[in-house]
Formats: sequence, structure tokens, C-alpha cells
Amino acid sequence: MEGDGVPWASEPVSGPGPGGGGMIRELCRGFGRYRRYLGRLRQNLRETQKFFRDIKCSHNHSCPSSPTGDDGGAERGPAGDVAETGLQAGQLSCIAFPAKEEKYLQQIVDCLPCILILGQDCNVKCQLLNLLLGVRVLPARLGSEENCKLRRLRFTYGTQTRVSLALPGQYELVHTLVAHQGNWETIPEEDLEVQEDGEDAAHVLAELEVTMHHALLQEVDIVVAPCQGLRPAVDVLGDLVNDFLPVITYALHKDELSERDEQELQEIRKYFSFPVFFFKVPKLGSEIIASSTRRLENERSPLHHQLIGLGYLSSSHCNCGAPGQDTKAQSMLVEQSEKLRHLSTFSHQVLQTRLVDAAKALNLVHCRSLDIFINQAFDMQRDLQITPKRLEYTRKKENELYESLMNIANRKQEEMKDMIVETLNTMKEELLDDAANMEFKDVIVPENGEPVGTREIKCCIRQIQELIISRLNQAVANKLISSVDYLRESFVGTLERCLQSLEKSQDVSVHITSNYLKQILNAAYHVEVTFHSGSSVTRMLWEQIKQIIQRITWVSPPAITLEWKRKVAQEAIESLSASKLAKSICSQFRTRLNSSHEAFAASLRQLEAGHSGRLEKTEDLWLKVRKDHAPRLARLSLESRSLQDVLLHRKPKLGQELGRGQYGVVYLCDNWGGHFPCALKSVVPPDEKHWNDLALEFHYMRSLPKHERLVDLHGSVIDYGYGGGSSIAVLLIMERLHRDLYTGLKAGLTLETRLQIALDVVEGIRFLHSQGLVHRDIKLKNVLGNTTTPSMSTPLASSSGISARALSSSPKHLRGVPAKTISGTMCEEVRATSPTLSRPRPGPHQGETETRPCSRASCHPLRPSHRRATYRQGIRGRHRGRPFAFR
Repeated sequence: MEGDGVPWASEPVSGPGPGGGGMIRELCRGFGRYRRYLGRLRQNLRETQKFFRDIKCSHNHSCPSSPTGDDGGAERGPAGDVAETGLQAGQLSCIAFPAKEEKYLQQIVDCLPCILILGQDCNVKCQLLNLLLGVRVLPARLGSEENCKLRRLRFTYGTQTRVSLALPGQYELVHTLVAHQGNWETIPEEDLEVQEDGEDAAHVLAELEVTMHHALLQEVDIVVAPCQGLRPAVDVLGDLVNDFLPVITYALHKDELSERDEQELQEIRKYFSFPVFFFKVPKLGSEIIASSTRRLENERSPLHHQLIGLGYLSSSHCNCGAPGQDTKAQSMLVEQSEKLRHLSTFSHQVLQTRLVDAAKALNLVHCRSLDIFINQAFDMQRDLQITPKRLEYTRKKENELYESLMNIANRKQEEMKDMIVETLNTMKEELLDDAANMEFKDVIVPENGEPVGTREIKCCIRQIQELIISRLNQAVANKLISSVDYLRESFVGTLERCLQSLEKSQDVSVHITSNYLKQILNAAYHVEVTFHSGSSVTRMLWEQIKQIIQRITWVSPPAITLEWKRKVAQEAIESLSASKLAKSICSQFRTRLNSSHEAFAASLRQLEAGHSGRLEKTEDLWLKVRKDHAPRLARLSLESRSLQDVLLHRKPKLGQELGRGQYGVVYLCDNWGGHFPCALKSVVPPDEKHWNDLALEFHYMRSLPKHERLVDLHGSVIDYGYGGGSSIAVLLIMERLHRDLYTGLKAGLTLETRLQIALDVVEGIRFLHSQGLVHRDIKLKNVLGNTTTPSMSTPLASSSGISARALSSSPKHLRGVPAKTISGTMCEEVRATSPTLSRPRPGPHQGETETRPCSRASCHPLRPSHRRATYRQGIRGRHRGRPFAFR
């Protein structure tokens, strides 16, 4: 229900009281600034969520593209729960938005700020509201505190004055209020309190919504907590934190906190971690406290001691309301009414802390995912390079193994014959003794020497044959193994590992190619592996001996005696032909080798065909990562990091112009983020491609640890209003250096000084190489330094002041191809500091008056675990050499 557009008795933006228009303007600027940066954070989060959805959908064709909306992130499931079903195992499957971080960030961007007014009683809450708005909206006194039943009040912005009852966050109630019945100067007390006339529960829980045309309400809502008897402050806070970011104020009018007040504050601190702005409201009808009665600034009041005991204030906390040194928001106590303006400082700390924490969390997600992209791009590029070489190596080594074994089969026949004859002669007596003492199985031999049947004789002969075969088999096979065992060391280990790697990447359950390789090896010499499709040398020897022995014609003996056993064994041994046995073994070697070799070659061709299709997909994915995914995520990372920097340190002030290049201008910056002096490079990327290159290079530079030979990159700020809002500029704040090595050499340097500078530059180069980056544009003007003395007209011989710093220009892959020449954006620098350098000239220094293009190549960060042997060939960024100056 509307209040018929009833105007306030007086509705100025600023009014009498300790607040005044100045405080309102400061609050409006603070909350307006928060809304602007929250909008940028919301946009970045929305694009980040869309990025992770696109990562999933681009590799899963069955996934429909989801529209991007303001509420898309709230209703959608976390991207971290998505499995990359369209990707091979290990490729980008770990790129996902962690569900916990996504939920936390989504809650932050969905919650708008509001000012929550708590207090010792309802009257003092109403007074604080009037002071904040600068007009009398609520009555000065509501009656006795014991009978007070103030309902929850919400003040929002509207073009007309309007008063209504509504359930919080739900719908408006149809109810006739006293304010609807006529003109009034302040909201009638009957509408502010819960009436005891039998109203239903909805009217008891309803809040009074008041819309006003007021500058402060245009930026932030104000909520006045209900009476403590109706609803505790902890419950009110619990309702608000789900939808709003509360800036809590606590109105005081007594010199000390009561027991109930302390209990209320203890519960708030127990369940919530929000800081509180404590403000002592002046007594009604009293003027501003005279200076003679003011408490001294360094004198601590009883309220201050109580709040220290409750944990809201620290003993080092300033009682004047000045902000602390910590970047985190702290509770504040203001006991002088004219210092209500400190509420703007307090709210700024609360809002900034919220935004900085969110920007840090989002940037951490960006950096972590970008690092995974870079590592995966390296793995994919390495796979593209290594897999064809592995296939070629496997084919080559298998051919060498096959040829070596065939040569053995062709050349070693006579050696095998001699070895078999020697073995038989050596073991003959031993075999005869073993055969004579042999106990037969499943045959009953009469003890009195009586003859046995033909069936039993045949069984005994077969067992004697098996004994001779097994003993001879073992002896010959052992010598055969020792003659070709060197092949195991020469071929098997590396070849098997290479095949295992190729078959593993194909993700097949049966490794056919490896089995054929083992058959080749099994046909060459006896290994401890048996295949159902092939026999070992021992088995082949056994079969051949059995064929020869079975052709012997036996004469049935009258009885099974020792002499008969020896005779059977003697005849079996003498019937063996060493030359035929060696020829048969070599022939079987060749047959089995040819069969296994052909099967291996066919299976390797199948394996190569499978890898060919897989590598095509891997290359497509690698190109997407290099040209689309990684640059896109790097830009989001640059935006989130720049938002964090501008929140903490504000936008830097541009000083004197020091130099100008193709894409940017270098300015002097006296102070930023606690660093001074600084050099500020303003880069305006002309298109999306240069944006992505700049963002990737920024990520590499920020990822580098600090080093005494590297010029520090302090931070970045994105200026969305550059050129009157026509373009967007990236402001890169770096360490300020004054001279380059070219200028220093022209001024004259001793040999000792030059050598020391060279050593310092090499130290910087080695550090970059250890981090996987290559400079590619090392020149005199890319070595910067400062003079340690203010005027140097004559060079000195001492080099004790030298402290070389970093290199400038394009990092690239250490084994990369020749680069193309284009313009880049920024670079790392090496600084050399020496007292032997000439005096700096006034005006723009030579090192920064010119921006020269450098040869550009791929920026390939290296994986630390592969620094010694293999360097990264992952993400390629474009860079421009930056000029240098000397200290």
C-alpha cells in the first residue's frame, strides 16, 4: 500500500546533525564504487563459468551449449562435477571449476550490501537512522523500552515515498496503515510497532518497507533490527547474510554496556565474523559536546575496555576511529558524534575486504587452471613429437633383433651340433646310471625277475625316454641360452618399455604387439615366459628328440632288470643324431622367427594407424589450448588480478611521459602500492589477439619468483576509461630504472666492471632458463641499471656497486624453430647497478624513449621435472622487446 505520495516535511539530502551531507556523499561514493567493482567481478565470474562450460562442451559433442545469464551460475551444478567424457584420460580432465570456490564466489556476487542498525534500545536505533539519512524519518522517542515492540524496518530507494508491510523477501501484505490515512512528518508509531490486537503470525513477522527518494538509499538499503524481545540480533543477521553483505552499526547511548548488551555481542561474535561500527549517539536535545568536556584522544573509556574484553577491539586499536594498518576490516568505536563520518571509512574497509578476498579466490582458480593448461599443452606437444619417434624406434630395433636371431640360426648350426655331441658325451654315464636306478610309475615290476607284459614294457620304455629327453633338454637348452643371452641386454629392455608406452596410450586391454615381440624372443632363447601361441627352445628340442627316439625298434626283454634299463637308455642315446637335431632346431628357429616377425610387423602397422588418428585429435586439442583456451583464461586471470590490485592500491597516477612505443606509453609513477619510484607502462591492445598475448605474458611474469637479477613487476591495473572511455588500457607498474648498458658503455666502463656486469646478466639468463623461459633479445639496451651516486662525471674503477638484475624480451622454447619478427608487448629485464655509470640526463632517459621490435618466437615455459632433458613446447605467446635504462 502506498502512502499516497505524501512528501516528507523536509527532505534535503543533508540535514542538521553530526552526519551532514559530506558523510552521505562519502557513503554514496563508497557503496557506488563497491557496486561498480562487484559488477566487474560478477562479469568475470560469469565468463569464467562459461569458459569451463565451453571446455566441457567443446570436447563432448552431445553437450548442448548453455545460455549465459545472470542466474546461470546459481542454478547450474558446479563445473567441478563435470567429467571430461569426450577427452582421453589425462588430457584436460582436471580443468574444472572447484565446486566450493564456485559456490563461494557466486554467493558474493549475488549479495548486495546493506547497512544493519543494531543498538542498545529501539530509540537509539531510530536516532542513528535519522542521523544517517540527514532527515527525521522516525520518531525521536517510541515510549518505554519495556513496552517497545518495534518491528523490523527496511529503507529502500524509490521515486516516491511509500510505506507498506511485507514478509521479508516474499510478498507484500494488504493492510491499512496509519500512514495511509493522512499527512505526517515522521512515520506513525503505530505502524512501527507490532500491535497486540490479535493479528495473525504474518503481521507479526512482517517488516515495514519504506521507499524514499534519497541519495544514500539509491546505493544501499538500510535495515533497522527489530526489538530484542521480538527477534534476537543473531537471528536477524542469519536472515540477512544469505542475501546481503551487512555493514553492521551498533548504536550506543550509555557509557557502559549492560549485561544483556554484552551477551548479545558475544553471540554475534560467536556465530559471525563481521566487524561492527560502534557509535555513541548524542542525547536528545543536547548540542554537540563542548570541547572542554570531551574525553582526551588517548584516554580509553569504559566502553572501549568492555569491547576489548569482548574481542571486538584490540589494545592497540585507535580510539579516534582512524583505520588500522591491517588491510582487513576491523571493528571501530566512535564516541564523538561529529566523527560519524568515520562510518564511510569503516564501510569502505568492509566492502574492500569482501571484494579483495573474492578477487583473490577467483584469480587463484584462474592461475591454477592456467598452469594445468600449460602443463597439459606441454604433455600433448611432447606426445606429438615422441610418439612417431617411438614407433620408428620400435620398428628399427625389432628388425635388428630379427636379423640378429636369423644370423644366429644360420651360423650356429655346427656349433649347436658340437654342443649337443659334447653334452651327450658328458652326460652319458650319468644318464645310464639314472636310467638303471629309475623307479617306474604305474608299473608293477616283479621282484623275482619274471617277464612282464608288452603293455608294461612299453610304459617302462616311455618313462626311460622321458628321463633322457628331460635331462638332455635341460643341458642343451642351458648352453643355448648362454650363447644368445646378450640379446636380452641389447634389445629387450628399451624395446619392451617403448612398446608398453605405445600400447598404454592406445588404452587396449590386450597388448598384441608386445606378445608377438615376446614370441620372437621366446623362439630365440629360453625365457621364463610361456605363450599359448608359441613354444620355447626347450619345448622344440624336446619334441625333436622324442620324434627321433620313437623311431627306435625295441626288442622285448625277458625281464625288467638293471641291465635291461641300461641297455634301453644306451640304445636311445646312440640313436640320437646330433647333426639332424641341430638342423631341425635351426629350421624351427627360422620358421618361428619368420612367423613372429611378420605378425609383429602387422600388429605394429595397426598400432601406428591407431596412433595416427589419436595424434590428429591430440594436435587439434593442442591447437585449441594454445590459441583459444589458455589465452582466454589468461585474460580472465589478468582481469581478476588487476581488480585485486586496484582494490588494494587504487589506480596509479600518471607522471611525466618517459617514452612511447607502438602499443604503449611509459610514464613516471612516484608511488604505488608502497613501491617508489615506479615506471608505468600503458599498453592499449589493438585487438583480441594482442590482448591474449599480453595476458599470457603477464601470467608468465607474475609466476616468476622474485630474483635479485629480475626487474620487479609490482602489479597491473586495467583502465576501462582510457581515452575518454573509447578504449581499454592495461597499466603495468614496474620497478623504475634509469640507465641502459648502451649509455653506460658510451660513458666508459673498465674491463673489470664490464666483466662483472656480464656475469650478472648471465646469472639472470640462467635463472630464466631454469624457469623454462628464454630471453631471445639480449642486447645492450635491454640491460637496465641505476647509478648509486647522484652525479658521476668521471668513471670509477670499482665495481662493488654492481647488482645486475633481469633480462628483457620474449621468452621462448629453448629448442624452438627460428622466430618471426613482429612487435610484442612487454618483457623481463636485467638490471645492472654500478657507480661507474654516467650522470642521468634530465627529461626522458634514453633507455625508455624508444620501443624496438624484437624477434619473436614461442614462449614455452618448461616443466621443472623436465628441465635437464626436455624443455616445454606448450603455450606460445607474442612479445616485444622493451628498452632498458641504467641506474
